Amino acid sequence: MGSYMMKRILVSIPLLLIISFLTFVFMNLSPQDPAEVVLHAQGVPKITDELMTQTKAELGLDKPFIVRYFDWLVACLQLDFGNSYVTGQPVWSLIGPAFLNTLKLTVVSSVVIIILSILLGVVCALREGTIIDQSVRGFSFFLATMPPYWLASLMIWYFAVKLDLLPTNGMDSYKSYILPVAVIAINYAGIYFRVVRSSVLNHLNEDYVLYARACGVPERKITMHILRNSLQVAVSIFCMAIPIILGSTVVIENVFAWPGLGSLSVRSILSRDFPIIQAYVLILAAAFVLFNTLSDIINAAMNPKLRKGL
Repeated sequence: MGSYMMKRILVSIPLLLIISFLTFVFMNLSPQDPAEVVLHAQGVPKITDELMTQTKAELGLDKPFIVRYFDWLVACLQLDFGNSYVTGQPVWSLIGPAFLNTLKLTVVSSVVIIILSILLGVVCALREGTIIDQSVRGFSFFLATMPPYWLASLMIWYFAVKLDLLPTNGMDSYKSYILPVAVIAINYAGIYFRVVRSSVLNHLNEDYVLYARACGVPERKITMHILRNSLQVAVSIFCMAIPIILGSTVVIENVFAWPGLGSLSVRSILSRDFPIIQAYVLILAAAFVLFNTLSDIINAAMNPKLRKGL
């Protein structure tokens, strides 16, 4: 198992390097000159060629492209993403707290989604075709098709404005988590519980289930074995759900004024703050690679046959 983990980690390193290179390339394809962005942010009334040349030299933009990339990559490995073009502050001092805030929202939402998906998936699979199964699937499909911003607006109107029960912005207390987590969970649990349900149904028809019932094995033990085998498929889905949620909180964070990566990224895009945008894209890409690797390792631990594939 240790050798498989090491091989899987080594495979992910070239992928991260490619992602970092593409991130740097795409940011440099922007039609607006970073030096011009900095000068505008500093409130310079008239931008001259001399000022542009001087600013480029200060930012290191006068160096060859490949040199700038390697300098940036080495700095990123030390969590040094440069300074913001707009505020002049270190990017990590801005993106670090925002990342932690988004991570808190993502972790809480992911736990709720996983619990709901497993409970609903197992119940619907064991009650296949009944009114419970049909009602849960129909209702979840209806909720999952709602745009997140519209669902968030409805919940704000009802729970915050009409009932005055929950806050609509910030993260001052545990109540601040309820509405954004509910919106995220409704959108994703309605999708992922179908994966669990489908996997459980497939295992319900396996020969080992029929044999266990014929031998008089208690239904509770059979259900636990089915759940354990079914979750091998769901592990990959749930692991990849975390970076997906991490990257899709942009709408929710802006609706609920959550001080996270989503809000920071929108402000950075509007102000053309390239170092923050680069760091944001790189963090999300690294999260996808990390959790994809983690899901492979967990699946290999649960199913030794998968270790032979690498």
